[in-house]
Amino acid sequence: MLCEALARYTVATALVNGPALLVPGGGGLVPNPALKVQADSERTFLTFAARFGLTPSDRQAIKAEVSADGGTSGDAGRLLS
Repeated sequence: MLCEALARYTVATALVNGPALLVPGGGGLVPNPALKVQADSERTFLTFAARFGLTPSDRQAIKAEVSADGGTSGDAGRLLS
């Protein structure tokens, strides 16, 4: 989902960065619907990025226990070694 959100964001950004920022609509020119897709995809990406600790503030919230010998303790140590 993280990768799909980034891919959608990239495509939508390419559409709105070109000459298609405004498109013909019922009452004249209206904002490109790709702007909503871009915003929704950005929100989805940031939500999942936070779950994986990909933002600085979320990285600070990740806690790792360190044993006396400097390694991580428990199963996490086995996974991270």
